[in-house]
Amino acid sequence: MIDHVSIQVCDLAVSADFYQHILEPLGYLRLVERPATVGFGFKYPELWLNARPTSPRAAADVGAHVCLRAKSIEAVREFHQRAIVKGGSDDGQPGPRQGAMVVYYGAFIRDLDGNRVEVMTVPKADR
Repeated sequence: MIDHVSIQVCDLAVSADFYQHILEPLGYLRLVERPATVGFGFKYPELWLNARPTSPRAAADVGAHVCLRAKSIEAVREFHQRAIVKGGSDDGQPGPRQGAMVVYYGAFIRDLDGNRVEVMTVPKADR
């Protein structure tokens, strides 16, 4: 089981505001703020943003992404829409996808630093 994930961001304050806005439909809260890191989660930080002001944007072909769970299709759509409005980019419109073991509903975005983030839910009929 994975406990938490960290991603690098160039401007911690700007990225923390971006993530606070886009994670709200998923129920994530900004739980920890330190000079070089901000942690989001429900009861403890599960997603950390780490300041790396001199690092380049994440490469489009890096092959890595973070996937977060949503409670509903509506939350997936809201996450995606909020990300685009706040300056993120679309990397996969909301819609059904074939996973390894189930059809799920998901969407992909690139954050302000190029990090690829997916949000997904398994519709109730498929659980």
